[in-house]
Amino acid sequence: MQTLFETNLSLPLIQKGKVRDIYDIDDKRMLIVTTDRLSAFDVVFDEPIARKGAILTSVANFWFDKTAHIIPNHLTKEPLTSVLSSEEARLIEGRGIIVKKLKPLAVEAIVRGYIIGSGWKDYKNNGSVCGIGLPEGLQLAEKLPQVLYTPSTKADLGEHDMNVDFDTTIKILGEDLAEQVKDTSLKIYKFAANYALARGIIIADTKFEFGLDEDNNLTLMDEVLTPDSSRFWSKAEYQVGTSPKSFDKQIVRDYLETLDWNKTPPAPTLPQDIISKTADKYLEVQQLLTQ
Repeated sequence: MQTLFETNLSLPLIQKGKVRDIYDIDDKRMLIVTTDRLSAFDVVFDEPIARKGAILTSVANFWFDKTAHIIPNHLTKEPLTSVLSSEEARLIEGRGIIVKKLKPLAVEAIVRGYIIGSGWKDYKNNGSVCGIGLPEGLQLAEKLPQVLYTPSTKADLGEHDMNVDFDTTIKILGEDLAEQVKDTSLKIYKFAANYALARGIIIADTKFEFGLDEDNNLTLMDEVLTPDSSRFWSKAEYQVGTSPKSFDKQIVRDYLETLDWNKTPPAPTLPQDIISKTADKYLEVQQLLTQ
């Protein structure tokens, strides 16, 4: 499979994101293509990660299928050739999906099963995570006493999301829908965490995005439980009190932290060994989860 950095399809382009290109089909459907572009610290790099787009698509589609008993999702499962020429379909095979157009909710659903990252910083500062109080004495990367739902608002492109409390999501979505998003997010996480743990992967935390279909049914959309939207750890290497290595672009972030770079464009050039190691990590998590 060739590396895919840019797309230029015959359909109208709706949006070119950091990683995904979205094309318009009609009033009910659109096409999402996951490229091999790499983004870190909200900056897109010139060097692609081989097969990353195909792996992310494969893992997301796997989870969409696995969680369909919990909530419907945006996949139509229509073949690419129904909207593209055979040549264009071959170009994005394994990376392109035809999805339903939904009304996106203005809340990002974040679920945390372990204390790490910004949650750990919160806890060290004030004994809570996103305003939710926790017992004293928790260690870095420890499993939380209970799974936490810590939503955020969805920022505009180029801006950063902002953590909010659950009451704020009620004001944004209404009580019934806010409760449904919370309950559904926790159900998906608990189901997926148990499934992954049996295959040697800890899902430390993840984020979900939802929309409403034409009948106002809550629908899972965007991506789900991929190495880009979740923090995956190796169960075999996991140790409380230390920061576990992630199955994702953490290798890139760690390398960038060693540079004198202000985390704004232009991005520095990545060494080939960092690119290769990152590609290997994406492939490893796909194989562990889906095979």
